[in-house]
Amino acid sequence: MMLVALTILCSCKGANNATRQQADCGVLEYFEDFGSEFVPARDVLVWLPEEYDPQMKYAVLYMHDGQMLFDETTSWNKQTWNVDAVASAVQRDGRCRPFIVVGIDNHPTNRLTEYMPARALEYLPQDDEVLRQFDRAEFIADGYLRFLVEELKPFIDSRYSTLTDRENTFVMGSSMGGLISLYALCEYPEVFGGAGCLSTHSPVAIDKIEAAAPAWSKAFRDYLSEHLPQPGTHRVYMDYGDQTIDAGYAPYQVALDSLFAARGWQTPHVVTRFFEGHAHDERSWQSRLHIPLEWLLGTK
Repeated sequence: MMLVALTILCSCKGANNATRQQADCGVLEYFEDFGSEFVPARDVLVWLPEEYDPQMKYAVLYMHDGQMLFDETTSWNKQTWNVDAVASAVQRDGRCRPFIVVGIDNHPTNRLTEYMPARALEYLPQDDEVLRQFDRAEFIADGYLRFLVEELKPFIDSRYSTLTDRENTFVMGSSMGGLISLYALCEYPEVFGGAGCLSTHSPVAIDKIEAAAPAWSKAFRDYLSEHLPQPGTHRVYMDYGDQTIDAGYAPYQVALDSLFAARGWQTPHVVTRFFEGHAHDERSWQSRLHIPLEWLLGTK
Protein backbone atom coordinates (compact mmCIF):
# COMPACT_ATOMS: atom_id res chain seq x y z
CA MET A 1 0.00 0.00 0.00
CA MET A 2 1.48 3.31 -1.10
CA LEU A 3 0.42 6.12 1.21
CA VAL A 4 1.77 9.57 0.45
CA ALA A 5 0.13 12.35 2.42
CA LEU A 6 0.19 15.91 1.12
CA THR A 7 -1.25 18.69 3.24
CA ILE A 8 -2.80 21.57 1.31
CA LEU A 9 -3.63 24.72 3.25
CA CYS A 10 -6.63 26.99 2.83
CA SER A 11 -6.88 29.36 -0.14
CA CYS A 12 -4.23 27.76 -2.30
CA LYS A 13 -5.91 26.91 -5.60
CA GLY A 14 -3.62 27.61 -8.49
CA ALA A 15 -0.58 25.94 -6.94
CA ASN A 16 1.90 24.16 -9.19
CA ASN A 17 0.42 20.66 -9.23
CA ALA A 18 -2.61 21.10 -11.49
CA THR A 19 -3.65 17.44 -11.27
CA ARG A 20 -4.29 17.52 -7.53
CA GLN A 21 -7.42 18.96 -6.01
CA GLN A 22 -6.84 21.89 -3.73
CA ALA A 23 -8.98 23.45 -1.03
CA ASP A 24 -10.18 27.01 -0.57
CA CYS A 25 -11.17 26.29 3.03
CA GLY A 26 -9.62 23.91 5.51
CA VAL A 27 -6.94 21.34 4.79
CA LEU A 28 -6.74 18.49 2.29
CA GLU A 29 -4.54 15.49 2.82
CA TYR A 30 -3.86 13.15 -0.11
CA PHE A 31 -3.19 9.43 0.11
CA GLU A 32 -2.06 8.29 -3.32
CA ASP A 33 -2.75 4.80 -4.65
CA PHE A 34 -4.37 3.59 -1.45
CA GLY A 35 -4.12 -0.14 -1.90
CA SER A 36 -6.80 -2.71 -1.18
CA GLU A 37 -7.21 -6.46 -1.10
CA PHE A 38 -10.71 -6.10 -2.54
CA VAL A 39 -10.64 -3.42 -5.28
CA PRO A 40 -8.04 -1.64 -7.41
CA ALA A 41 -5.99 1.06 -5.68
CA ARG A 42 -7.19 4.64 -5.88
CA ASP A 43 -6.46 8.04 -4.34
CA VAL A 44 -8.15 8.99 -1.08
CA LEU A 45 -8.53 12.57 0.13
CA VAL A 46 -9.20 13.66 3.68
CA TRP A 47 -10.63 17.11 4.33
CA LEU A 48 -10.15 18.70 7.74
CA PRO A 49 -11.75 21.95 8.92
CA GLU A 50 -9.38 24.85 9.48
CA GLU A 51 -9.82 24.59 13.23
CA TYR A 52 -9.17 20.82 13.30
CA ASP A 53 -7.93 19.98 16.79
CA PRO A 54 -6.52 16.49 17.53
CA GLN A 55 -7.74 16.93 21.10
CA MET A 56 -11.35 16.99 19.84
CA LYS A 57 -13.34 14.14 18.35
CA TYR A 58 -14.95 14.42 14.90
CA ALA A 59 -17.74 12.64 13.06
CA VAL A 60 -16.73 11.23 9.66
CA LEU A 61 -18.50 11.54 6.31
CA TYR A 62 -17.34 9.15 3.57
CA MET A 63 -18.07 10.47 0.06
CA HIS A 64 -17.82 8.67 -3.27
CA ASP A 65 -16.54 10.11 -6.59
CA GLY A 66 -13.72 11.86 -4.79
CA GLN A 67 -12.43 13.46 -7.98
CA MET A 68 -15.47 15.74 -8.08
CA LEU A 69 -15.62 17.01 -4.51
CA PHE A 70 -13.27 19.94 -3.97
CA ASP A 71 -11.65 21.61 -6.97
CA GLU A 72 -13.37 22.44 -10.25
CA THR A 73 -10.04 23.15 -11.96
CA THR A 74 -9.18 19.43 -11.90
CA SER A 75 -12.60 17.87 -12.62
CA TRP A 76 -13.56 16.58 -16.06
CA ASN A 77 -16.54 18.95 -16.42
CA LYS A 78 -15.06 21.89 -14.48
CA GLN A 79 -17.73 21.51 -11.80
CA THR A 80 -17.38 20.43 -8.19
CA TRP A 81 -19.40 19.97 -5.01
CA ASN A 82 -17.22 22.61 -3.24
CA VAL A 83 -17.38 20.35 -0.20
CA ASP A 84 -14.65 22.30 1.59
CA ALA A 85 -16.58 25.59 1.44
CA VAL A 86 -19.97 24.11 2.31
CA ALA A 87 -18.66 21.90 5.12
CA SER A 88 -16.73 24.84 6.56
CA ALA A 89 -19.82 27.06 6.51
CA VAL A 90 -22.19 24.65 8.24
CA GLN A 91 -19.65 23.97 10.99
CA ARG A 92 -18.66 27.61 11.42
CA ASP A 93 -22.32 28.63 11.75
CA GLY A 94 -23.01 25.89 14.28
CA ARG A 95 -25.51 24.13 12.00
CA CYS A 96 -23.51 20.88 12.11
CA ARG A 97 -21.35 19.25 14.71
CA PRO A 98 -17.63 18.98 13.92
CA PHE A 99 -16.85 16.48 11.15
CA ILE A 100 -14.21 15.56 8.61
CA VAL A 101 -14.76 14.31 5.06
CA VAL A 102 -13.10 11.31 3.42
CA GLY A 103 -13.30 11.47 -0.38
CA ILE A 104 -12.77 8.18 -2.20
CA ASP A 105 -11.87 8.43 -5.87
CA ASN A 106 -13.90 6.29 -8.20
CA HIS A 107 -12.08 3.85 -10.44
CA PRO A 108 -12.22 5.21 -14.01
CA THR A 109 -13.21 1.88 -15.60
CA ASN A 110 -15.06 0.20 -12.72
CA ARG A 111 -17.32 2.98 -11.42
CA LEU A 112 -20.65 1.52 -12.53
CA THR A 113 -19.89 -2.01 -11.39
CA GLU A 114 -18.39 -0.83 -8.08
CA TYR A 115 -21.44 1.30 -7.29
CA MET A 116 -24.17 -1.08 -8.52
CA PRO A 117 -25.68 -2.85 -5.44
CA ALA A 118 -24.52 -6.36 -6.24
CA ARG A 119 -26.96 -8.35 -4.10
CA ALA A 120 -29.89 -6.65 -5.82
CA LEU A 121 -29.00 -8.68 -8.90
CA GLU A 122 -30.28 -11.77 -7.07
CA TYR A 123 -33.78 -10.28 -7.35
CA LEU A 124 -33.66 -9.89 -11.14
CA PRO A 125 -35.25 -12.46 -13.43
CA GLN A 126 -32.57 -14.92 -14.45
CA ASP A 127 -33.26 -14.23 -18.11
CA ASP A 128 -32.86 -10.45 -17.75
CA GLU A 129 -31.61 -9.18 -21.09
CA VAL A 130 -29.25 -6.54 -19.69
CA LEU A 131 -27.79 -8.79 -17.02
CA ARG A 132 -26.92 -11.39 -19.65
CA GLN A 133 -24.50 -8.88 -21.15
CA PHE A 134 -22.41 -8.95 -17.99
CA ASP A 135 -20.46 -11.49 -16.02
CA ARG A 136 -21.87 -11.36 -12.49
CA ALA A 137 -18.28 -11.34 -11.22
CA GLU A 138 -17.90 -7.89 -12.76
CA PHE A 139 -20.20 -6.40 -10.12
CA ILE A 140 -17.81 -5.68 -7.26
CA ALA A 141 -19.80 -3.42 -4.93
CA ASP A 142 -19.40 -5.91 -2.11
CA GLY A 143 -15.63 -5.70 -2.47
CA TYR A 144 -15.80 -1.91 -2.61
CA LEU A 145 -17.75 -1.81 0.66
CA ARG A 146 -15.30 -4.22 2.28
CA PHE A 147 -12.55 -1.80 1.25
CA LEU A 148 -14.41 1.05 2.97
CA VAL A 149 -15.25 -0.85 6.13
CA GLU A 150 -12.31 -3.21 6.64
CA GLU A 151 -9.42 -1.18 5.26
CA LEU A 152 -10.15 2.52 4.87
CA LYS A 153 -12.21 3.19 8.00
CA PRO A 154 -9.66 1.57 10.36
CA PHE A 155 -6.93 3.64 8.71
CA ILE A 156 -8.91 6.88 9.10
CA ASP A 157 -9.81 6.12 12.71
CA SER A 158 -6.19 5.34 13.57
CA ARG A 159 -4.76 8.47 11.92
CA TYR A 160 -7.36 11.10 12.82
CA SER A 161 -9.25 12.06 15.96
CA THR A 162 -12.59 10.51 15.07
CA LEU A 163 -15.75 9.32 16.71
CA THR A 164 -15.78 5.74 15.52
CA ASP A 165 -19.32 4.69 16.41
CA ARG A 166 -22.27 4.23 14.05
CA GLU A 167 -23.99 7.41 15.17
CA ASN A 168 -21.05 9.46 13.90
CA THR A 169 -20.18 7.61 10.67
CA PHE A 170 -21.98 8.55 7.46
CA VAL A 171 -21.80 7.88 3.73
CA MET A 172 -22.88 10.09 0.82
CA GLY A 173 -22.90 10.16 -2.96
CA SER A 174 -24.84 11.17 -6.04
CA SER A 175 -26.40 9.21 -8.89
CA MET A 176 -24.88 5.70 -8.71
CA GLY A 177 -23.09 7.05 -5.63
CA GLY A 178 -26.51 7.40 -4.05
CA LEU A 179 -27.23 3.74 -4.76
CA ILE A 180 -23.98 2.52 -3.20
CA SER A 181 -24.54 4.78 -0.17
CA LEU A 182 -27.94 3.24 0.48
CA TYR A 183 -26.47 -0.21 -0.15
CA ALA A 184 -23.70 0.50 2.39
CA LEU A 185 -26.31 1.35 5.01
CA CYS A 186 -28.11 -1.95 4.40
CA GLU A 187 -25.02 -4.13 4.27
CA TYR A 188 -23.24 -2.49 7.21
CA PRO A 189 -25.93 -1.02 9.48
CA GLU A 190 -23.61 -1.45 12.44
CA VAL A 191 -21.01 0.82 10.80
CA PHE A 192 -22.98 3.61 9.08
CA GLY A 193 -25.60 5.64 10.91
CA GLY A 194 -26.94 7.46 7.88
CA ALA A 195 -26.75 7.88 4.11
CA GLY A 196 -27.02 10.95 1.91
CA CYS A 197 -28.26 10.06 -1.58
CA LEU A 198 -28.41 13.03 -3.96
CA SER A 199 -30.04 12.51 -7.37
CA THR A 200 -30.17 8.84 -6.48
CA HIS A 201 -30.08 6.81 -9.68
CA SER A 202 -33.42 5.28 -8.72
CA PRO A 203 -34.03 3.62 -12.13
CA VAL A 204 -30.94 1.56 -11.16
CA ALA A 205 -30.29 0.04 -14.61
CA ILE A 206 -26.77 0.75 -15.81
CA ASP A 207 -27.44 0.25 -19.52
CA LYS A 208 -30.44 0.51 -21.86
CA ILE A 209 -32.18 2.42 -19.12
CA GLU A 210 -35.60 2.81 -20.73
CA ALA A 211 -36.09 -0.92 -21.25
CA ALA A 212 -34.34 -2.21 -18.15
CA ALA A 213 -35.31 0.37 -15.54
CA PRO A 214 -38.62 -1.19 -14.38
CA ALA A 215 -37.09 -4.60 -13.67
CA TRP A 216 -33.82 -3.28 -12.21
CA SER A 217 -35.46 -0.69 -9.99
CA LYS A 218 -37.93 -3.30 -8.71
CA ALA A 219 -35.08 -5.71 -7.98
CA PHE A 220 -33.37 -3.02 -5.88
CA ARG A 221 -36.60 -2.26 -4.03
CA ASP A 222 -37.10 -5.98 -3.36
CA TYR A 223 -33.60 -6.11 -1.94
CA LEU A 224 -34.26 -3.04 0.23
CA SER A 225 -37.53 -4.50 1.45
CA GLU A 226 -35.61 -7.37 3.03
CA HIS A 227 -32.46 -5.53 4.11
CA LEU A 228 -33.31 -2.00 5.22
CA PRO A 229 -32.37 -1.43 8.87
CA GLN A 230 -35.19 -1.29 11.36
CA PRO A 231 -37.04 2.05 11.27
CA GLY A 232 -35.94 4.58 13.84
CA THR A 233 -32.32 3.41 13.97
CA HIS A 234 -30.71 5.20 10.99
CA ARG A 235 -31.17 8.32 8.84
CA VAL A 236 -31.59 8.46 5.05
CA TYR A 237 -31.70 11.58 2.90
CA MET A 238 -32.74 11.33 -0.77
CA ASP A 239 -33.42 13.99 -3.39
CA TYR A 240 -33.83 14.65 -7.10
CA GLY A 241 -34.32 17.46 -9.62
CA ASP A 242 -36.25 17.74 -12.86
CA GLN A 243 -33.57 18.56 -15.43
CA THR A 244 -31.28 16.37 -17.57
CA ILE A 245 -31.12 12.78 -16.24
CA ASP A 246 -33.06 13.70 -13.12
CA ALA A 247 -36.10 14.48 -15.26
CA GLY A 248 -36.94 10.77 -15.42
CA TYR A 249 -36.43 9.99 -11.73
CA ALA A 250 -39.77 11.03 -10.22
CA PRO A 251 -41.80 7.79 -10.62
CA TYR A 252 -38.92 5.62 -9.44
CA GLN A 253 -38.26 7.85 -6.44
CA VAL A 254 -41.95 7.79 -5.54
CA ALA A 255 -41.79 3.99 -5.56
CA LEU A 256 -38.74 4.11 -3.28
CA ASP A 257 -40.52 6.47 -0.91
CA SER A 258 -43.51 4.13 -0.80
CA LEU A 259 -41.24 1.23 0.10
CA PHE A 260 -39.69 3.14 2.99
CA ALA A 261 -43.14 4.07 4.26
CA ALA A 262 -44.32 0.47 4.00
CA ARG A 263 -41.34 -0.60 6.08
CA GLY A 264 -42.30 1.90 8.80
CA TRP A 265 -39.72 4.58 8.03
CA GLN A 266 -40.86 8.15 8.61
CA THR A 267 -39.55 11.63 9.44
CA PRO A 268 -37.15 12.40 11.09
CA HIS A 269 -35.37 9.25 9.94
CA VAL A 270 -36.04 9.50 6.22
CA VAL A 271 -36.74 12.41 3.89
CA THR A 272 -36.96 12.96 0.14
CA ARG A 273 -36.64 16.44 -1.32
CA PHE A 274 -37.51 17.64 -4.83
CA PHE A 275 -35.64 20.58 -6.36
CA GLU A 276 -37.27 22.28 -9.31
CA GLY A 277 -34.80 23.40 -11.96
CA HIS A 278 -31.95 21.28 -10.61
CA ALA A 279 -29.96 19.10 -13.01
CA HIS A 280 -27.86 15.96 -12.68
CA ASP A 281 -24.58 17.74 -12.08
CA GLU A 282 -22.15 18.90 -9.42
CA ARG A 283 -23.29 22.51 -9.63
CA SER A 284 -26.79 21.50 -8.55
CA TRP A 285 -25.52 19.16 -5.83
CA GLN A 286 -23.22 21.84 -4.46
CA SER A 287 -26.07 24.33 -4.22
CA ARG A 288 -28.07 22.03 -1.90
CA LEU A 289 -25.30 20.10 -0.15
CA HIS A 290 -25.89 21.98 3.10
CA ILE A 291 -29.33 20.33 3.39
CA PRO A 292 -28.19 16.68 3.64
CA LEU A 293 -25.23 17.74 5.79
CA GLU A 294 -27.60 19.33 8.28
CA TRP A 295 -29.97 16.36 8.02
CA LEU A 296 -27.23 13.87 8.87
CA LEU A 297 -24.86 15.90 11.04
CA GLY A 298 -26.99 18.75 12.31
CA THR A 299 -26.82 20.04 15.83
CA LYS A 300 -30.62 20.20 16.20
